[in-house]
Amino acid sequence: MNDDLTRLEDALKTVLAAVPVLGAEKVSLLDALGRVLAEDIIAERDNPPWDNSAMDGFAVRYEDIKQAHAVTTPTTLKVIEDVQAGKFPTKAVGKGEAIRIMTGAPIPKGADTVLKVEDTENTPTSVKVFKEERQGANIRPQGEDVRKGDCIIPKGKIIRPAEAGMLAILAKSFVFVSQRPKVAILSTGDELADLDERFSEEKIVNSNSYGIAAAVQEAGGLPMLLGIARDSPDALKAKIRQGMNADFLVLSGGVSMGDYDFTKPVFQELGGEMNFWKLAIRPGQPVAFGKIGKTLAFGLPGNPVSSMVTFEQLVRPAILKMCGSQVLARPVVQALFQEKFSKRPDRRHFLRGVLWMEKGMLMVRTTGSQGSGILTSMVKANGLIDIPVEVEKLKPGDVVNVQVLGGGF
Repeated sequence: MNDDLTRLEDALKTVLAAVPVLGAEKVSLLDALGRVLAEDIIAERDNPPWDNSAMDGFAVRYEDIKQAHAVTTPTTLKVIEDVQAGKFPTKAVGKGEAIRIMTGAPIPKGADTVLKVEDTENTPTSVKVFKEERQGANIRPQGEDVRKGDCIIPKGKIIRPAEAGMLAILAKSFVFVSQRPKVAILSTGDELADLDERFSEEKIVNSNSYGIAAAVQEAGGLPMLLGIARDSPDALKAKIRQGMNADFLVLSGGVSMGDYDFTKPVFQELGGEMNFWKLAIRPGQPVAFGKIGKTLAFGLPGNPVSSMVTFEQLVRPAILKMCGSQVLARPVVQALFQEKFSKRPDRRHFLRGVLWMEKGMLMVRTTGSQGSGILTSMVKANGLIDIPVEVEKLKPGDVVNVQVLGGGF
């Protein structure tokens, strides 16, 4: 590999070492979805809080039904009470007795088994048992789901619908979550026009700001759009200053070697401590990272796909860490590559890919043309095919790693 190129994994270590975790804030349960827990959730009581019935049926003593019975000679038990869900029994089950019970209702004293209603013949005052049931059948024991004192959801876990439901079971109407980082987003270049400007043939649409803003939101950050900085040091400096109250500044464009790429000298004038890398990846070679004041700053390439790929590999993990998340990487799966591909052994490639399941196996192919300006390659993709630096050729059937993007497959 070219000695001038920095490995992505080395750049990521530098980035993550510089990222702090923000403090906590208290939010309501309904506002907690997608947020990262900043506290361990400890159960204050068992769930279920008492033994309860898993079926509509009859609570009985196993002693009374333990012998198998023919249809002609069923066991008949006396029904002494009906217990609905939300009610507690007032009687205990004695010898030769049963209590009619609904799903979720507490198990009465004396009973140790629940018969399914469909396995019986019953009247309001009696129940005939035709089928033996194992002892303890159809009973949910106290604490089966949650034990008092246990850590049920650990700090650092992202709250999904399942966690929201569990928090409700645990009567947590408010929880502490990590604060969301503010991410200032800036695009550079005289060639850019924003969405609310009148377009001309000389201009291209500023798509990067909006793609990056959406990626920031998906990662848990709060995007702040700073607009477009024109190609002059003063214009760039003024725009960067507007974003220096944010936790992150993400700038796209202006980090290559062109005559009008002023990012490096402007960062230096503002007192920035910056790394300027030529990453050993494709797309997305030119990248900058460092700190301006208290703000962590990224300079990403201007090409839309390069910007998105470098965001995925460096900025997204940084935002997730600042949010307090314990999981910083996308899920990675292995799939069978369906094409021929070749490259030089000096860069790690991220091909935009389409994953699908066929006959129980994961398959992947590219989205087509892989140019760094072809944004449709990202639109069609549900994964990034990660080709290591040292790999030169792939053929159909080769196993590859794929980073799974949002949306599934």
